[in-house]
Amino acid sequence: MTNEHKSGFVNIVGNPNVGKSTLMNDLVGERISIITSKAQTTRHRIMGIVNTPEYQIVFSDTPGVLQPKYKLQESMLSFSEGALTDADVLLYVTDVVEDPTKNADFLARVAKEKIPVLLVINKIDLLKDNGDLDAIVARWKELLPNAEVFPTSAKEHFNVSNLMSRIVELLPVADPYFGKDALTDKPARFFVTEIIREKILLNYDKEVPYSSEVVVEKFEEKEKSIHIMAVIYVERDSQKGILIGHGGSRLKKVGIEARKDIETFFGKSVYLELFVKVESDWRNRENKLRSFGYIE
Repeated sequence: MTNEHKSGFVNIVGNPNVGKSTLMNDLVGERISIITSKAQTTRHRIMGIVNTPEYQIVFSDTPGVLQPKYKLQESMLSFSEGALTDADVLLYVTDVVEDPTKNADFLARVAKEKIPVLLVINKIDLLKDNGDLDAIVARWKELLPNAEVFPTSAKEHFNVSNLMSRIVELLPVADPYFGKDALTDKPARFFVTEIIREKILLNYDKEVPYSSEVVVEKFEEKEKSIHIMAVIYVERDSQKGILIGHGGSRLKKVGIEARKDIETFFGKSVYLELFVKVESDWRNRENKLRSFGYIE
């Protein structure tokens, strides 16, 4: 590598539902983080890697910052807090409707950061006129005086390329941390679980999506096809019934939608089998959270 090759970790933090995953997918150019309108869609830290001959950026999308109600959320918060300690550049994402005083403790920690902080004010496509944006920027400048502000619309790809250029300028000179062909630090089966979980979030409401965890038990890849067997764990028998639906109809719908996206993601035909099992109160059980990869 030449001396001038740049590499760095860019961590994306902020409250739930401000568009962190949409922004990361736009920056990486691949659909890596699942996106739905429900809070707490992202449960793990997910890395997306952008490579060019001149630089390597390791983006990290974190779960939204929230006050933990059970052990799973404690683990999610620790992923977000960890993102403050190991970044070269921090992207703090908010949007035009969020109350800036929400989660003041976390914000105060961001304000003290010595590393460059880029404040991304997302969803500006929702604003009627520029005066509104000026007021929002001024309010945030009081809270994060050292941050550089980037009004964006990740959905409309507005101002994202300027943000990307600034990130590249701020990267330290370093050799790449991952192979130059790497897109993410996650294995293939991780994306299968995320796609299936996204379909559960979209097709069910109330507790079912948040009580569900997906584990891929079989991932058999051939040249043109993949055979996948996945188990969806829920916390109660009643949730199992809702998930499966009358005559298996609802589970079948999830399977069809997930299979299409998995085929697009891998560019191969997919045979997907889904099963549902009950694992009572898994979100509060340390051994289960460990086996599902939430606790190291």
